[in-house]
Amino acid sequence: MKAKKVMVIHVRDEVEKEELMKELQKLELPAFVYVHGRLNSLKINIQGTKDEIREAMQKIREIHQRVRSRLYPDRRGFYQYNIDDIFREAGTSVSVPVLLKTLELLGEKAELRDNRVISSLPWNEIVELTKKLGEALSEIALQTTRQIREVVLPIAVAFELEPEEVLDIALELGVAEYREDKFKYELIKNKEQALEIMLKKLTGGENED
Repeated sequence: MKAKKVMVIHVRDEVEKEELMKELQKLELPAFVYVHGRLNSLKINIQGTKDEIREAMQKIREIHQRVRSRLYPDRRGFYQYNIDDIFREAGTSVSVPVLLKTLELLGEKAELRDNRVISSLPWNEIVELTKKLGEALSEIALQTTRQIREVVLPIAVAFELEPEEVLDIALELGVAEYREDKFKYELIKNKEQALEIMLKKLTGGENED
């Protein structure tokens, strides 16, 4: 038995409307969904069985919540981002520790809860940051281990250095070595020690990490 339901979602501004429409276009549902944009709202027509309509409405509400939490900060000034949303929008992905450490080095709030990043960095900026990390990763992915990337990539992006340059600094400071047998750079120190030593060098000893 097919049924119809109309949902009206109110939005604060054009940005929220565009983000929401973009997300709804990616949505794959058994129900037929037609979205019509109005001035301060979206009118959504849903057709399908009662179960399909219920599922569609729940997913639409979840998406709207995700869009709002990434566009508008909470009372403490923090945004919440679904990690998959960040990577999808950036068109690249890096390991979550790399993203969190880069945010931290930039002086931004960086916390992981479930599959969400809580940060003080606005949506467009966190997407751009992830793109930069992805570009840096592609430059050194083949010649590095995961551990050393978690040190090199945040430093490269936070200090606007070439990843190769950061690898040279790591060798110079004795926190990494080049393994001829593996054709890879590896850490000699643990990640925390390596980061601390390198940050001291880069900040002239004024390391706050």
